[in-house]
Amino acid sequence: MDASRVESFVSKKWDDEIVPRLVDYIRIPCKSPMFDADWVANGYMDQAVELMTGWAQAQGLDGMNLEVVRLEGRTPLIYIEVPAANGGSDEDCVLLYGHLDKQPEMTGWDEDLGPWKPVIKGDLLYGRGGADDGYAIFGSLTAILALREQDLPHSRCVILIEACEESGSYDLPAYVDHLAPRIGKPSLVVCLDSGCGNYEQLWCTTSLRGLTGGNLTVRVLHEGVHSGDASGVVPSSFRILRSLLSRIEDETTGRILIEDLHVEVPAERLAQAREAARVLDTAVFDKFPFLDGMVPMAEELTDLVLNRTWRPALSVTGVDGMPPLASAGNVLRPFTAVKLSLRLPPTMDGKRAGELLEKALTENPPYGAHVTLDLEKASSGWNAPAMSPWLDRAIDDASRAFFGQPAMYMGEGGSIPFMGMLGEKFPGAQFMITGVLGPHSNAHGPNEFLHIPMGKRVTASVSHVIHQHHLASQRGETQGVAAVAGGEQHGSHGCC
Repeated sequence: MDASRVESFVSKKWDDEIVPRLVDYIRIPCKSPMFDADWVANGYMDQAVELMTGWAQAQGLDGMNLEVVRLEGRTPLIYIEVPAANGGSDEDCVLLYGHLDKQPEMTGWDEDLGPWKPVIKGDLLYGRGGADDGYAIFGSLTAILALREQDLPHSRCVILIEACEESGSYDLPAYVDHLAPRIGKPSLVVCLDSGCGNYEQLWCTTSLRGLTGGNLTVRVLHEGVHSGDASGVVPSSFRILRSLLSRIEDETTGRILIEDLHVEVPAERLAQAREAARVLDTAVFDKFPFLDGMVPMAEELTDLVLNRTWRPALSVTGVDGMPPLASAGNVLRPFTAVKLSLRLPPTMDGKRAGELLEKALTENPPYGAHVTLDLEKASSGWNAPAMSPWLDRAIDDASRAFFGQPAMYMGEGGSIPFMGMLGEKFPGAQFMITGVLGPHSNAHGPNEFLHIPMGKRVTASVSHVIHQHHLASQRGETQGVAAVAGGEQHGSHGCC
C-alpha cells in the first residue's frame, strides 16, 4: 500500500463529494424514532436514506450490491455488500457499521449555528449528525474505494447503516437475524460511531458503558393546591423525589450508592486509563465547556477517565410537573417527574441494573407517596475481546502512517448497543471501534461539529486495516480469537 496515495485519494473524495453530501444530510431533521413519533409520515428518514444510497450507487463500485431493507413496522436499514477483489477472499468478511438517525435539536446553539443548519468554519463542519454518525457510510465505502484505486486485495465487505441507534438500536437484532445468511461470519467488525481523545492520533475504543433508566414520578395530590395552605402539611413531591435520588447517588460526590452496580475494573483497562490520562493530561476535562471557577469531579486524571468509562453515573436529563419560572404560581404541585439516565459499567448486566434501580427507588416510599419508575431502557455495555496481534500491529501502523503518532486505546462513556449484540453473535470476531467525536465536538448537544481532517485520517486508517485484514486472512490469523468470558482480557492492548 502506498500510504501517501491513499491519503491523497481519501482527501480528494472528502473535499469533492463527502463534505458536500454531509452538508445536505445535516439539513435533514431525521431524528431517531424516540424523538420523532411521526417519523414515517414526516419522511425525513427516507430523505437521508435516499441521499446516502444515491451517493453510494454513483461510486460505480464493481460488483457492489446495495439494498434498502425494510422489515414491517421497523426503521429502514441500508445493506451494502462489496465482493472481494484483487485476490481477496469471499469466505472471510469485514463488517462495517454506522447509523443515520440523529439526536433531537437541543437548545443553546450559537446564534449563527443550528442543528439543521450546516456551517463550515475552517476544518469544522457544524450541525447535527455529521460526526454522529452521518459520515460512516461515506468513510466506509471510501476506505474500500482507496484499496480498489491501487488494485489492492481485500476480503468481502458488508456495510450496515441502521436508523434507530439513538433510540437503543431496538430494530437492529431483527435485521441482523434477517440478514444473517447474507452477512456470514465476519472476522473483523469496524464501527465508526465512537470517540477520540484528541485529533492527533487514531483512538480505538476498548469498552462501552451500558445504560438503564426511565421516568421517575412522585405523586402526592390529585391536583395542585395553595402552597400557603398546604405547605407543612402536604409533603412536597420534589422533596420526596430528592430523597429518593439520595438512595442511589451521593449528592456530594456523585458516587452511585448501590454497590451491586459497581464492578472490578480489569487490570488491563486500568493500565489503558492511566496511559490515556498521561497522554491527554488536562484535556481529559478541559474539553468540556466548564463555567469559570468550575472544577471536575475528581483531582486525579486517571479517576476522571475511569469515572466516564468504567463507573456508574447518574444524569437527570428531563423534568415534568414544573411550570416555567415565568408562570410558576404559589402552588404546591401534585407531582414531580424526572427522566433518569444511569450509565453502567461495561460488564454490568443492563436488565439486572434496571431491576436494582427500580427496587431502590420504589420500595417503602416516604409518606406513602405514589412512586413509579417506568423503565425505558436496560442495555448492557461491552468490553472488547482480546486483540489479535495482526490487528494490534495494523492499527498502530495506520496511526503512525496517517497521524504520525502511535495509536491510543480508551473506553468510552456512551453506549453502542450493536457492539454487544455482535460480540454475542460472532464471538470469534475482532473489533476496531473508532470515530471522530473528539474534544468540543459535543455530540448530542449544541454546536456539534465534525472535525474534517480527523474524518479523512480515520477513513485512511480503516482502509489500511482492511488491507491488513486480507494479509492476515491469508496467513490464517483472522479466525478463532474468541471473546474471554467475564471480561478478562489478554494481549498487548486488549481490543480497540
